[in-house]
Amino acid sequence: MAILFAVVARGTTILAKHAWCGGNFLEVTEQILAKIPSENNKLTYSHGNYLFHYICQDRIVYLCITDDDFERSRAFNFLNEIKKRFQTTYGSRAQTALPYAMNSEFSSVLAAQLKHHSENKGLDKVMETQAHVYEEPQAHDHYHHRINCIHLYHCLTSLWWIYMAKLCEEIRKSYH
Repeated sequence: MAILFAVVARGTTILAKHAWCGGNFLEVTEQILAKIPSENNKLTYSHGNYLFHYICQDRIVYLCITDDDFERSRAFNFLNEIKKRFQTTYGSRAQTALPYAMNSEFSSVLAAQLKHHSENKGLDKVMETQAHVYEEPQAHDHYHHRINCIHLYHCLTSLWWIYMAKLCEEIRKSYH
């Protein structure tokens, strides 16, 4: 239940990106960016256990990858916030920028917003639980441990897919 990867691009030219954990997100994102029309639009694609949400405005694409159970409204809240901050910071410079031109500066904004929008629901849940059930402090520690385990699980799942792809490639090479 997290935003795993975020990118700002002009067409297929990536201007800034940030990943929550390892995975082949960049490769998949490049394929998706190639398929996104340049008209102003917002849409969600589904692939396996992941959702790919994007907003395209003035040829700039704001895209994030989430778990398949992540709420679309939260993903688009995140993307709208990223869009607002990016447009405020860079304006029309994004239309002619070189690949990764904004990455050193804007990836930290992506990281902070990614964390904020991924964790907010979890914090709301803790507060709701605290209001309805008088918990011991250990219960909060257990809840945060569970959230960290979920993030670790998703990172390990991504690493497993990378390992499987490399293994398949090695097997394919050994047959040739």
